[in-house]
Amino acid sequence: MQRVAIVGSGPSGVYAAQSLLDQELVPGVAIDVLDRLPCPYGLVRYGVAPDHEKIKSLQNNLRRVLEDPRVRFLGNVPVGTDGVGIEELRSLYPAVVYCVGAATDRRLGIPGEDLPGSYSATDFVSWYSAHPDAAAGRFALGARSAVVIGVGNVAVDVTRILARGTEELRGTDIPQGPLDALAAGSVTEIHMVGRRGPSQAKFTTKELRELGSLPGADATVREAELALDPRYADPDGLPAVARRNVAALRDWAGTPPRGRPRRIELRFFLRPVAVLGAEEGAVRAVRFERTAPDGQGGVAGTGRFEDIEAQLVLRSVGYRGSPLPGLPFDASTGTVPHDQGRVLREGAPSPGEYVAGWIKRGPTGVIGTNRPCAKETVTSLLADADALAARPVASKDPLDALRAMGQEPVQWPGWLGIEAAEAELGRSLSRTTVKIPDWSGLLSAADGHR
Repeated sequence: MQRVAIVGSGPSGVYAAQSLLDQELVPGVAIDVLDRLPCPYGLVRYGVAPDHEKIKSLQNNLRRVLEDPRVRFLGNVPVGTDGVGIEELRSLYPAVVYCVGAATDRRLGIPGEDLPGSYSATDFVSWYSAHPDAAAGRFALGARSAVVIGVGNVAVDVTRILARGTEELRGTDIPQGPLDALAAGSVTEIHMVGRRGPSQAKFTTKELRELGSLPGADATVREAELALDPRYADPDGLPAVARRNVAALRDWAGTPPRGRPRRIELRFFLRPVAVLGAEEGAVRAVRFERTAPDGQGGVAGTGRFEDIEAQLVLRSVGYRGSPLPGLPFDASTGTVPHDQGRVLREGAPSPGEYVAGWIKRGPTGVIGTNRPCAKETVTSLLADADALAARPVASKDPLDALRAMGQEPVQWPGWLGIEAAEAELGRSLSRTTVKIPDWSGLLSAADGHR
């Protein structure tokens, strides 16, 4: 077994590569890390908000793995759709580890969800993160009031980006188009809404406190809604994060507004039931039903409703995995069936096929959660090493075979060319590094360095 393919260069893929290299149980092993995009790092590049430099600095850790001489980055190689088929890939490598994440968003399933002005937070994040597939300039940033549905970290991210001043974002790598659009926007009120209470919110305390300390926005919460949570008055038995969140929200409730230009209001115990449209068809409000604790850890509707004005709606209720043509998929969980990382076909392990990351376990945990997940998968792969070495695969270099299939891989020098072009773009705009947001710009920057 001389070469292993890892599909996906985000944290789970890179941690799988690192774990395989660290084991040192397969002498001479080499790794090809394939990615549909010409850029590495997955959601660290395209999912972390531009103002979170500390988290984005994790790219440096991933970079060290991808620069290892035993690792070869092959970007711009789609697998499964409009590119290399699963069986074609398996014919080139004795082992393939799929680390393709969970790139789509969960839907609300309510009337009006697709009205103009209503979008997924995933699409909004892709836009301000310069994902080359993102639709440019279609968000209703001329809105006065925005509603963000969800109380996880992604919901906090999009709320914070809407509430930040332009100068606060100018020093980040946000692409120029979104920066200009946000500067020209008129959003002054952002309502972040959850169907359950503060003790069950999914955001971290650090994210919450950051949201409450923005210089240009007042952060508010209604004490009466906090008090609906039976754990609010006595949070001592809560997990540490929930307990800290409740404490932070007490501070919010006790701090009077300072008259800043934008206002963030965090709402609880409201379940969306419809997105309402104006006569011209665009969003005008979101209708919520008041909920109440049901005594079993969930909530139940009360039959009382409230409309919150909005011209922009962003739903942030979780990610979901998508099927990869040719790979088994469990639609109920949005994951690939597996046993300790071994892909299962018709209930039995499929020789040479493995999964790691969100496509394996679902969109749970934080970036660091991918380390033990990848290690478990690699442990299974190494236990199968003798059988994998006997799998018949093409004798030619997979890179040559991919090119013969019509693929034009962007290797590491091409990615360095993109980095250099983004640094130059930043200098031309009197900013720091600025991301290139489109396919043609990325591939053009890589072309001279392939």
